[in-house]
Formats: sequence, structure tokens, C-alpha cells
Amino acid sequence: MWPEAADTASSQMRRWLLLSAAVIVLDQISKLLVVQRFELHEGVALTSWFNLVRVHNPGAAFSFLASQSGWQRWFFVALGLVASGVIMVLLRRSSGQPLMATALTLVLGGALGNVIDRFWLGAVVDFIQVHWAWLEPLFPGGYFPAFNLADSAITLGAVLLIADEIRRVRQEQRRAD
Repeated sequence: MWPEAADTASSQMRRWLLLSAAVIVLDQISKLLVVQRFELHEGVALTSWFNLVRVHNPGAAFSFLASQSGWQRWFFVALGLVASGVIMVLLRRSSGQPLMATALTLVLGGALGNVIDRFWLGAVVDFIQVHWAWLEPLFPGGYFPAFNLADSAITLGAVLLIADEIRRVRQEQRRAD
């Protein structure tokens, strides 16, 4: 790799890591504010469909494995760290592809934000709660499971990964035609 190309790749990687760090900082600040202002399971309705509520999730998404004896804490810490390592490799390879790099950066920041919670607290702090009547068939009372900014970053990153893949496949189809 030529020196100029290495400098550009390094500069791009720094920018992506700064964005990931921003996700982590915003996530941790939001969780800290919730922990300082609410007791566990306390909340406040902000609209007819949106609440802030403090819950701790020792499991994964949708409380997967939450009822286990505690081993899941370190399992999910390790899983998050391994996933973050893989994401870093992928991010380095795709740092010049804005959509893919943005997606990976969001997933990385979200994953590490939740790893921090698991490491220090043994559970992830969730506080965003939405509820609609049309969710009733899927979730009791129409309440979607509480989530946080890290979860939102991971979800947005996953959506962007799908969008990037759709874009890539369409480009390949156009080239083949």
C-alpha cells in the first residue's frame, strides 16, 4: 500500500471509530441519566405510546436467557467482544465504503455500549418503551420490550447492512445485464 493510501485508510478508520465512540458515549450518558433519575421498574409516560422506564435485562434481545443463573453475563460479554473484534476487521476492510462502514460502526458502538453495562452491572439498562394496541397479539398489553440507544444503533446498523447488500446485488445484476 502506498503511503498516501495508508494515510487515507488510517484517517477513514479513525473517523469511523470516532463515530462508534460517540454512539458509546451517548448510550452510556443516557443510561446513567435513567439510573440516576429512576428506581428499577419506575417510569413515566411521555405520550400515549411512549414511556421512559428503567429495567435491567440480564439476557439478550427480548430477554433471551434472562432467567438463567448468571453464566449468561460473561457469555454475552465474551460474545460482544468477539463480535466487536470481527466487526473491527470488517470495518478496516470496508472503511472506504460509506454505507457499509456506517452500518458496522453503529453495530460496533451499540455492541460495546451493551458490553459495558453487562461488565459493570451484570445486565443491560433499557429505558425506551413503546406500546400500541396493534402490538397486543405479539406482546402483552401491546408493550414492545424496553430497549436503549445501543439497541437502536445495532438495529439501524443491521438495516443499513441489509440496504448495502441489496445495493451491491443490484449493482452486480446491472453489470451482468
